[in-house]
Amino acid sequence: MTERIRVLLVDDQELIRFGYRLVLEAEPDIEVVGEAADGQAAVEGAARLRPDVVVMDVRMPRMDGIAATARIVDIVPSARVLVVTTFDLDEYTFGALQAGASGFLLKDATREQLTSAVRSVHRGDAILAPRATRLLIEAYTSPASSATPQPPAGLTDREQDVFVAIGRGLTNAEIAETLFLSESTVKTHVGRVLAKLGARDRVHLVILAHRMRLVQ
Repeated sequence: MTERIRVLLVDDQELIRFGYRLVLEAEPDIEVVGEAADGQAAVEGAARLRPDVVVMDVRMPRMDGIAATARIVDIVPSARVLVVTTFDLDEYTFGALQAGASGFLLKDATREQLTSAVRSVHRGDAILAPRATRLLIEAYTSPASSATPQPPAGLTDREQDVFVAIGRGLTNAEIAETLFLSESTVKTHVGRVLAKLGARDRVHLVILAHRMRLVQ
């Protein structure tokens, strides 16, 4: 049996955590290993439980989701943080993505979108609400944030093809179909691109691809 995805739930509202738990634990491949009501408790819980995915609220007492995200990705590098918030992309959620979050989802998402997002960030895919993607890209491709972008050095032609496809938001399966490769080969290329560009995950590759003007 495949190991289940270990999830830590972080939200200052108990009813919301309860709802997440009901949805996620109904899935055979997901296990909720803990809960936290604020950012400080989230950091402590992540250090103790070593979850695969942290479902993170943004605005909480003691320590907010931005600071908690930065601490968690530092002390548990293997963990992926999925930011789920009532608010559309604002300075708080944008800050969480900059701090190392691997995805962003609004709290009005469906249960299918939540479970899919947990699985996606666990396997290394980027999850961004469409409006978040647009604003994130605009922030990183504005004249103030990027001078004269250059293509990445050190990538092979095939790795650059994969990099551009990631920047376009394609999944591994879609990249494999587009480039006529197997998914395992695509996964290998993605790993090499991440390593060569020093990116944590696909969210950061999307940012880099647009900053370098490789994607329109």
